[in-house]
Amino acid sequence: MVKIVDIDELFDKYIAGYVYSNVGKVKPEEIENNIPVLYKKFGDEPLKELNGKTPNEYYTAFSTDELLNALKTHIEKGVAVSDFLCEAIERGEEKVIVNRLDEENGEEFTAYLLNFIDVKNINSASDKLLEFVLFDYPAAITELAAEILCKEPEAVKERVISAFSDAAEEKKDCLAEILSKCTKDDRIFDILIGRFLSTKKIALYAGYLGRYGDERAIPYLAAAAEDEKTDYADFEELRFAIELLGGEYKGKRNFSSDKTLKKIQGARNTAIVGKK
Repeated sequence: MVKIVDIDELFDKYIAGYVYSNVGKVKPEEIENNIPVLYKKFGDEPLKELNGKTPNEYYTAFSTDELLNALKTHIEKGVAVSDFLCEAIERGEEKVIVNRLDEENGEEFTAYLLNFIDVKNINSASDKLLEFVLFDYPAAITELAAEILCKEPEAVKERVISAFSDAAEEKKDCLAEILSKCTKDDRIFDILIGRFLSTKKIALYAGYLGRYGDERAIPYLAAAAEDEKTDYADFEELRFAIELLGGEYKGKRNFSSDKTLKKIQGARNTAIVGKK
């Protein structure tokens, strides 16, 4: 059985010992800058709390499943999860990590699993990741799963297109982000333009359209930029998206009374005065 040990706490004691033995020899900022090197060195230190093993070698004796069980126990008991445990899991079996997604897990443990999948670039988990986006999961898990899928969006493109219209309103932004990373497809263009025209999230969807790269979006973006109801912040996002698509906004808007612009100008003037 894997011992549940607060290795980070042991590292803090290791650092305290290092500081004590180097009083007057090393400046505090030098110690702080040297933390990554010291942590790496600590990884090769035998610890009685780990049966005389070093943090680097202790976890190598256990299976991926055992290590994941230990991770879950760390979380449940409120014991800090060390990089050494995580790195050992990252070297483990992909199938075991993916299969654990099918269990009833807490949010924090699920987030760890998703991060392992991201680090290991496990493509076989794409369908499960999409479930986290589509169905009733905490927002943080939905966003993390969508972020991972954005790196390989073609793997779920067809499923996202099929599910989009019936998806819950709060899920559609994440789905649209995934689609905005896909290759050109008239169905995707229609979805993104439809959302751009039907939601008040002008800046968000201007960004998606700019990233998607279909110049057919320029007239829609320009029309929104012309709208007197569009504030300065959204206007800037629209203008940037138009430029990303190879266009140029040549119209003129007066934002002299816009609150956001006034704040920006005020901060800028303060900074200039401060330099004098």
